[in-house]
Amino acid sequence: MNQLSLRSYLSPLPLIAVLRGITPKELPTIATALTDNGFRIIEVPLNSPDAFVSIQLLAGTLGDGCLTGAGTVLKVSEVARVAEAGGRLVVMPHADVEIVREAKRQGLVCVPGVATPTEAFAALDAGADGLKMFPADQLPPPALRAWRAVLPRDTLVFAVGGIRPDNMGAYWAAGADGFGTGSNLYAPGAGADAVRAVAAEYAAGFGALKPR
Repeated sequence: MNQLSLRSYLSPLPLIAVLRGITPKELPTIATALTDNGFRIIEVPLNSPDAFVSIQLLAGTLGDGCLTGAGTVLKVSEVARVAEAGGRLVVMPHADVEIVREAKRQGLVCVPGVATPTEAFAALDAGADGLKMFPADQLPPPALRAWRAVLPRDTLVFAVGGIRPDNMGAYWAAGADGFGTGSNLYAPGAGADAVRAVAAEYAAGFGALKPR
């Protein structure tokens, strides 16, 4: 995996769906509700029930059509388990460069969480495929605009944390390449119809943004 392969999953909708708290039983219908609305990047945080079972199910169901894997990866040892489950994506809330390096050694896409330029550059030096600007609700669009002035031009940056269909525009204008959304998209126990409706709102919200 490399950055180009991550980019290939940003169309038609550059949003990462964070299914925190989902169970394997719920997963198939929720995944369908998302993919029907253009989501092609889906993560199951490892603090979800039976997370590795869900990751395996996602990988087996969606195959190469989506980039699927784990979020909230906190330990280097968890990376191999993600790969064994068929996951191809490692997302972190922090910028542990050892996890980044292990993910790349395993051939996985890795998007670590960063909150400062120092963390951002360290993560990129370790091989990160993209950066998760987290938590975005504490890092306003002007911060991203300042980051963009110094980050390598081709760096992928995803605003994550508090992202809703109605507030993506300011981050997009500041240079975000995409977004991650969790509780505003899916809450544990939410039905597929409810998730489908919210996913459609995200798709419409992104579709309304000014092309660039």
